[in-house]
Amino acid sequence: MDFEYSPEMQATQQTLRRFMEREVLPANGEWYRQAGSGGYPLALLEPLKAKARAAGLWNMFLPGLKADEPGTRLSNLDYAPLAEIMGRVMWASEVFNCSAPDTGNMELLHLAATPAQYEQWLMPLLEGRIRSCFAMTEPDVASSDATNIRTSIRRDGEQYVINGRKWFITGAAHPNCRIAIVLGVSDERPDADPHRRHSMVLVPMDTPGVTVVRNIPIMNHHSPEGHCELLFRDVRVPVSNLLGEQGQGFRLAQARLGPGRVHHCMRTIGQCEVALELMCERALERRTFGRHLAEFSNIQDWIAASRIEIDQARLLVLRAAALMDRAGNAAARVDVSAIKVVAGQLQTRVVDRAMQVFGAMGLTPDVPLADLWTWGRAIRFVDGPDEVHLRTVARAELAKARASRGSTAAYYRVS
Repeated sequence: MDFEYSPEMQATQQTLRRFMEREVLPANGEWYRQAGSGGYPLALLEPLKAKARAAGLWNMFLPGLKADEPGTRLSNLDYAPLAEIMGRVMWASEVFNCSAPDTGNMELLHLAATPAQYEQWLMPLLEGRIRSCFAMTEPDVASSDATNIRTSIRRDGEQYVINGRKWFITGAAHPNCRIAIVLGVSDERPDADPHRRHSMVLVPMDTPGVTVVRNIPIMNHHSPEGHCELLFRDVRVPVSNLLGEQGQGFRLAQARLGPGRVHHCMRTIGQCEVALELMCERALERRTFGRHLAEFSNIQDWIAASRIEIDQARLLVLRAAALMDRAGNAAARVDVSAIKVVAGQLQTRVVDRAMQVFGAMGLTPDVPLADLWTWGRAIRFVDGPDEVHLRTVARAELAKARASRGSTAAYYRVS
C-alpha cells in the first residue's frame, strides 16, 4: 500500500512543521508556566490561533467540511501526518482548532445537528470561539460497554430532564467550554433494545443543575483543561436540544469514535518520535563507566526497537485511515481497534526506555517524558480500554475462522 503524499500535502506538512518550530515551540515553556500557576493560557493561545488560521492550518480534521465553513478539508489519510506533527507538543492541537474532544463533537454536529444547533454551537466551534466536552463515561458502571450508561434523560413536556454523574470528561475545565454533549438513557423500559435506549442532548455548561465537581488528576498529574467529574441534577433543556433522533445515542457514539481514535494514535506517534529523539541525544551525550551510553548494546537495542515499533504503528494507523476514506468508518472498525491497542502500548514502552536513558532526570519536569508516559498510560483507557479493542479484533478473527472452518485441515498433515 502506497502512502506517498501529493506535492500539495507535502507542502502543507512542511508549513505545519515550520509553524510548530517558529511559533509553538518558543511558547512551550510559557504555556507550562501559565498552566502550572492555576490559570489557562488563553492570552498565549489566541494570537497563535489567529496566525494558524491565517496560514491555512485550521480545522484540517473534518473530511466533510463544506466550502463555506472555515478550515481546510482533508481526508483522514491526509490529516494523519499533520496530527502526528501537532502531537509533538501536547497542547498544540488547540492552536489549529484540531483538539479533542472538539474534533469528535464537531463531527457529530456536522452529522446530526439541526439548522438551529448548527448556528448556535457548530459554527462557534468551527470558528474556535468556544470549546466543548463529551459527557459519556460514568463512575458507577463499566462505561466501556456503552449500554451500561445510566444517566437519565427523561422527557417532561417540551423539556428533557437530565440526572446523573459523569467523570473523566475531557475539556470541561477549559474556560471556554460552553457546551456538553451528554449521552444518557431516554427509554427506561426494561424490555427496550439496549442499543436504542440512549440519546444525546446538548447541555450548555451554564444550565442550572450542571456542576463541575472536580478536575480529576491522572496519575497525580493535573490537566489544566480538565478530566472532570460532572453532576447533572434536574437539569432541564428544551427538546430542541436533542442531537439526532431519540434512541440514536449509541449509534452516534460509535460514529464519533472512529476518526478520533486515528487522531489520538497519530498524536501518540508524534510524542513517541519526540521521546526517541530525546533518548538518542541523551545517549550520545551521557557517559558512564568510561563510555557514552550510545556505545552500550542494550541502549542500541532500545533505540532500534523503538524505531521499528514506531514505524510499524504508523503504517498500521495510515492503513486504518485509508480504509476509512475508501470504505467508511464502519468498515475500519477492526483496524481502528487494532491501532488503538498498538498506539497506547507503544507510547508507554518507548517513553519508558527514554526515561531509563535519562535516569533520574526522566522523572522530573526538566524533560516532558513523565507527562508523555502518563498520557500514554491514560490512552489505554481513553476511547475504550485495550481489552475491549482486543475483543473486537479477536471476534473478527473468529468470525473468519467460522466462515472457513475446515479449510486449514490439510495443513495439519505433516506426513
